[in-house]
Amino acid sequence: MTDSTRRIVIVGAGPVGLVLALKLATMGLPSLVLEAGDDISEELRASTFHPPSLDMLDTLGLAQDLIAQGLVTPTWQIRRHEDGARAVFDLGVLRDDTAHPYRLQAEQWKLSRLILAKLAAEHAGTVELRFGAKVDTVVHGADHVALTGQGFDPVEAPYVVGCDGARSVIRRAMGLDFAGDTYPETTILATTPFPFHEVFEGLSNVNYIWTQHPAFSGTFSLLRVPGLWRASLHTAPGESVEQALEPAAIERKLQAIHPKGTPYEVPDLRPYRIHQRIVENYRIGRLILAGDAAHLNSPSGGMGMNGGIQDAMELAETLAPVWRGEEDAALLDRYTRRRQPIAAREIIAQADRNRARMRETDPARRAALLADLQATAADPVKAREHLLRSSMISGLRAASRIM
Repeated sequence: MTDSTRRIVIVGAGPVGLVLALKLATMGLPSLVLEAGDDISEELRASTFHPPSLDMLDTLGLAQDLIAQGLVTPTWQIRRHEDGARAVFDLGVLRDDTAHPYRLQAEQWKLSRLILAKLAAEHAGTVELRFGAKVDTVVHGADHVALTGQGFDPVEAPYVVGCDGARSVIRRAMGLDFAGDTYPETTILATTPFPFHEVFEGLSNVNYIWTQHPAFSGTFSLLRVPGLWRASLHTAPGESVEQALEPAAIERKLQAIHPKGTPYEVPDLRPYRIHQRIVENYRIGRLILAGDAAHLNSPSGGMGMNGGIQDAMELAETLAPVWRGEEDAALLDRYTRRRQPIAAREIIAQADRNRARMRETDPARRAALLADLQATAADPVKAREHLLRSSMISGLRAASRIM
């Protein structure tokens, strides 16, 4: 062993890995974070923070600064493109359930940058972060895990946490099946500074939209972050992904959302496939998973990153007493018991239902769905129940009761 420091190794410096490192540091647990990239990724990824995630980040001293860099979003909506009919959900009904009764629209890299600054200022002696450190091999021993790779010296650790995403090297080392499916469609995420909120009446910062326009396969979404709108587009019937990514096709789709006399400026473009997958067990011995390494879901509803942040907070609270010798390592199995069923039922299944609803193309069925959603939004009791689920509060409450 060339690195003899006793500390937890976290593989992956996305928001999940960094939240975990910071939370552990606040409890006095040292960690080494290994990130294959050369810096924090600023690619188009998650941009929605739900109320309970903001509550958790507030305990780490992060929420206020993150809110200052984002857009407070008190409502979200499901909308019909052709006539603007919509069901609007007001998160203000959750004011007695959370200190942050709204969604925050902010790119996930902003959280990562805030955590890096806090780690450097307050926990430099507890957390070490190495960029350009790609893990290649994982040897799982009886009393430690040994890691080797590129950009770092071989390291041994009592516990290693994989926060390294969908292609997790730690999950592969655990020999776990990443069971699930890949949806047939490809989503194309395009950004534009065009102010959609100025041309559509009553638009929220988060909008899931049905359309009958032939440029789409029935739906698109518009999510706002500071200075930009993010449009989630889909291929038209008979259109290949390569064709849909051509500048003329992107322009055609954006013009279908709102026709204007000049071309759209599109600074960023990213195609991605959507998966719903989950492992059966988040822990095998001294190897543990969190975030996308353990579960993937449709982005409809914005629950993926939030679920990962909540994984990290739960794992830190579970790992701390084991690390300090106050509890047996078997306590770590509670982490799976609390997080895996909630991810399966409250994140993956709910995101799948959200996707299925927006993929509905029959006008009569859409009208019925919209009427039902409008009735729910108009009833304070039903709206609160719906928002407790869609904001991930119900799932967290159910998990907290599992021993």
